[in-house]
Amino acid sequence: MRATNEAVAIAGHINTFLNEYMPIQKTRSDHTLKSYSEALTLYIGFLETEKCVNSENLRADCFKAETIEEWLFWLMAKRSCSPETCNTRLASLRAFIYYLGDKDVAYLHLAHRASKIDRRKTTARKVTGMSKKAVLALLSAPSAETKAGRRDIALMVAMYSTAARIDEILSLKVEHLNLDAVKPYITVIGKGDKIRTLYLLPKAVAHIREYLADAHGKNPNPEAYVFYSRNIGPTGKMSQKAVNKQMKKHAITAHERCKEVPEDIHAHQLRHAKASHWLEDGMNIVQISFLLGHAHLHTTMIYLDITTEEEAKALATLEDENDKDLPKKWRGSNQSLSSLCGVRPLKA
Repeated sequence: MRATNEAVAIAGHINTFLNEYMPIQKTRSDHTLKSYSEALTLYIGFLETEKCVNSENLRADCFKAETIEEWLFWLMAKRSCSPETCNTRLASLRAFIYYLGDKDVAYLHLAHRASKIDRRKTTARKVTGMSKKAVLALLSAPSAETKAGRRDIALMVAMYSTAARIDEILSLKVEHLNLDAVKPYITVIGKGDKIRTLYLLPKAVAHIREYLADAHGKNPNPEAYVFYSRNIGPTGKMSQKAVNKQMKKHAITAHERCKEVPEDIHAHQLRHAKASHWLEDGMNIVQISFLLGHAHLHTTMIYLDITTEEEAKALATLEDENDKDLPKKWRGSNQSLSSLCGVRPLKA
């Protein structure tokens, strides 16, 4: 089978979207990039196995709203995906279709139709919170007598004190630390390459300084990752998997002293805990939203399970403040649709 010109063009757009546009223009998160890749893998796999689409008949019509609706049903019925997962996959596919429409006006109508597809109905699930007592127990679990323990303390203190996303903390380089400023702070690069300044309290500064002396010496390389991989060294950042593994180990120890510490803890719970504690301490929801790096206040509302009354107050406050080189896999012939598009073959 020889690929048609339109199939080659679409495959090229998929390849560029996944390997150039998303990692360079939109996100630095490996987890997010994997989510986009997985969504397109599933969609191309669906077209190939369920709709008999191949390199000879891949065309714009394959991305019409009706086909996407069938795909969502297939994800739930055949792949046992939850409504939440389906919504995540739909958002990723939409992002690609919007990109497609931006690159070629002939595909603009697809983006418009895709935007009208309803999300699957879900049941709101609140993130498991942690009390201040539980956080203190967790931060006290690592041994301050070992280098690994001091690293884990500094890492968890940095995550909790700033409420930054785990990838934002792991992407920190030495040059992003400003510990000698009158008000010490770190600079993080969040979603959409948005830069935020997050201030540090003296306790956090002290822990980070001690860790830097351990891990980076007297003259650290400004380009080195603050929290780096033991296998790669300062040029490679520590993985999220490694962080969660260490946190679970410390959570088991902390749980023995404080039953409020969840044993199945993950890094995101420290971010949520700090946001909740800011709210408990009387911080304005608009300030919390900014510190969390949320693009919309409504996201913070859902994130913290804000009541309707609290939401109205927050929106009123907001109004007041506003007044103030990769291989070109699609080149060959005699290949499957997934191979043409440069995504993984769908696993049964």
